[in-house]
Amino acid sequence: MSNLTLYTTTAVILLDGEGNRILAKYYGSKNAYPTPKEQKVFEKGLFDKTRRANGEIILYDNHVVLYRSNIDVFFYVVGSVEENELLLSTILNAFYDAVSSLLRHQVEKRTIADNLDLVVLALDETIDDGIALETDSNVIVSRVTRPRTDTTDIPITEQTFIQAYHTARERVTERLLRGV
Repeated sequence: MSNLTLYTTTAVILLDGEGNRILAKYYGSKNAYPTPKEQKVFEKGLFDKTRRANGEIILYDNHVVLYRSNIDVFFYVVGSVEENELLLSTILNAFYDAVSSLLRHQVEKRTIADNLDLVVLALDETIDDGIALETDSNVIVSRVTRPRTDTTDIPITEQTFIQAYHTARERVTERLLRGV
């Protein structure tokens, strides 16, 4: 009998076409690779095993690994041997699709590096401490790109003088345009 747990993911890794780390997050207090050196060895071995493979799932170093590559980037989602592959696949696809949408379908090393903040936010919206939070890429994208609160939403008594002036000017302009 296996233990049921919310902790599904032990790592999410993005490597470039040469096996160098772009982004990696390892989860869990019982992480099998606690030091950067051990992580690098794991990532190198994982890349060597998958760079020419055509599959999307492997068993590597006692972990289930689902992966996907695009141009010069490899996306990996790593789980324990007992983990449900379909759940890991759903997590991988949601994260990949969210990143693809955020980067306007230009999923390549340079674009990811230029927009690393969005990619990390998308990852954080997908997985938190190894727990899958969201598997709908559209929801992930909307959370990452949520517009900032506008100053018109702040009560006028809590705005600075300049903010209040701009808010009043916008409202007057709106009323004038409606009247025309």
